[in-house]
Amino acid sequence: MEALEEREEVEETAEDEISLNISDFFDELGEAVEEASVTSAESDFDWSSIDTSHLPSSYKTNSQQEKELLQLADHFFQQYTHLCPDRKPLFIHPLNECGVQKFVSTTVKPTLLPFPDLYYWSGCASFVCDYLIMEPLKCPITPPSSLYSPTTILKYQRGNCFDFAVLLCSLLIGAGYDAYCVHGYATLEMCSLDQTQELCPLLRKPPEVPEEEDPNKYRIKYPLDPQSKFELQQKAKKEEETESTQEEEREEEVVTEVGMPKRDPLHGLRVHAWVLVLPGKRKVPETFFINPFTGNHHSTTDECFLGIESIWNHRNYWVNMQDCRKGCKDLSFDLSDSICWEMMFSESKELSQSPTESPNKDTDDMQEKGEIDTSFEMPLSWVTQIRVSCREYENPFSRGKKVILYDKAKLEKWAAFANEDGLVERLTVYADSDCTEELEVKEWFKHREDLLYMREVNKQTQLITDHFRPGHPLLLKAHSYTSLEPETGHTVEFYHTARVDGLWKRFENATEMTEYFVGREDFLHMRHIEFGERDKEMENGGITADANPRPIVQIKEYFHRNPEKPADEDIEERVFMVIDDVIQLTYHLELHDTIASKVVFCRVIGREKREDEIFLSRENTVKYEPWSSEKHKNMLHLYDLLWELRAEQKELKHHVRDSEAEHLL
Repeated sequence: MEALEEREEVEETAEDEISLNISDFFDELGEAVEEASVTSAESDFDWSSIDTSHLPSSYKTNSQQEKELLQLADHFFQQYTHLCPDRKPLFIHPLNECGVQKFVSTTVKPTLLPFPDLYYWSGCASFVCDYLIMEPLKCPITPPSSLYSPTTILKYQRGNCFDFAVLLCSLLIGAGYDAYCVHGYATLEMCSLDQTQELCPLLRKPPEVPEEEDPNKYRIKYPLDPQSKFELQQKAKKEEETESTQEEEREEEVVTEVGMPKRDPLHGLRVHAWVLVLPGKRKVPETFFINPFTGNHHSTTDECFLGIESIWNHRNYWVNMQDCRKGCKDLSFDLSDSICWEMMFSESKELSQSPTESPNKDTDDMQEKGEIDTSFEMPLSWVTQIRVSCREYENPFSRGKKVILYDKAKLEKWAAFANEDGLVERLTVYADSDCTEELEVKEWFKHREDLLYMREVNKQTQLITDHFRPGHPLLLKAHSYTSLEPETGHTVEFYHTARVDGLWKRFENATEMTEYFVGREDFLHMRHIEFGERDKEMENGGITADANPRPIVQIKEYFHRNPEKPADEDIEERVFMVIDDVIQLTYHLELHDTIASKVVFCRVIGREKREDEIFLSRENTVKYEPWSSEKHKNMLHLYDLLWELRAEQKELKHHVRDSEAEHLL
């Protein structure tokens, strides 16, 4: 008897603990719902104060066809609640802005706006998420009681996730996509537009394509060392045990980590609306989701989407009959499958037939069999035409700009002409999660005369890089600098295909200048110039840098191999030592050579230099290797070559001064 009494006491304590845990869970759930409802109620806009007197009669009343539609929807809802009593109520006929019940499919208004970007899903999604201000649902675990028209939402530029989804779906269907509004469940971060744990899309690197290695069929295959299967099994068991312990330790570390979000007590219960796009139309290859709050593309296997209750477009309404305990990753989106999706209205066979079938044949077969078409024709949308002016499209931000916080990054957006310098977007990357130490700043511009479209600023090195579109007066492509003052270290890239000289890059500082070329007929690919110091007396006298240029000490030029010339006649390196009055030529090597042929022209010691005179002596001024070309042994050829080099040296000096004069201010 005492043992039985002790067992009863133990069972009672266990039941009490379970009941306490359940009560604690529901108390925590109720507190979370109250907190979320209070935060969502703190909105700076009162929807009850909007003026609806100017709205047309279709907003205020229902036509006879709409009344029949609501009756059919009520009948479908009664059958659904009877067959599925444990499921949440469907979002079928909420109230509009005039307090009139409207079927959700008639709220969708397919519209194609006259803007090129809105012909693509990415442009439509970007416009909706930028133009509207996000408002959370009043109760996070139930759908809203009202669904306003897209025209009203556009007028006041705000709405909840259902308003976002209906407007985006209307634009996508108008652009030719097979799009649907989705009523389902998502994570706290997606429902509250919290992107602080996500990487900014502008910082995501494209996936690297692995290089395929060509297998060598002639490679020798060595036999593998013999191994015991029993030992391999024992080793695999030990690895599984160690992996399980490591995973447990990692989970504990993740839970205790400060930067991770807290557990959401409403996980799996938070209602959200988004857009589903099916393949087939507009060459869409696969099914995907669009989050209307961010305009981002998501896979149907994304873990942020936790379940689907129903979907609808402007023609019909479908209820999901599949298990969503694993989220949306295992769902089938074949809407013709009656086991997975319960359709509210049966579609006519003319709409569902394949293009090769004849409609007359179908009608004849139906008449022969005595079948009656019970499909319901959806009434036209009660919403008036969606219109967006050019001014509204170009200035989508009602608050002047939009700020998005990501993980260690902040993105700011402005309208096209909001800033005088044409700034439309700025991305700031931080070193810490608190966003206190800046690492890098990227800015994007539009409608600038100098065709600047992006600027990168490294806050650690203070290096600034400007990027230009084609058409700049100096044919600039990119310009890197720490200061706009000349001779402080500038790296400039050009659109070399538009330049006559093929220059694609130039680096310059106080002591040197290096230029790189592409696609020249003379095979020149690099030119390096060394400068000396300016005259200090003239510099101290207040004379400008243009009147007191830097003296040119040396000019080096490097050439690629010209296959049409012999190697010992094809110059590889050409050096002009301007101050020392020395010219040195180095020729390319043949495959069997080890030392290159060289020709050096030197100044005669003790003889004054004259520009119109060339003094040539085999012993004192010309040095060449004995295995060089026979032409180099001819003094007349060397004399003509020296005259040509003197003329090219003068042209190079003028070219260097022209390069210095290209101001980038």
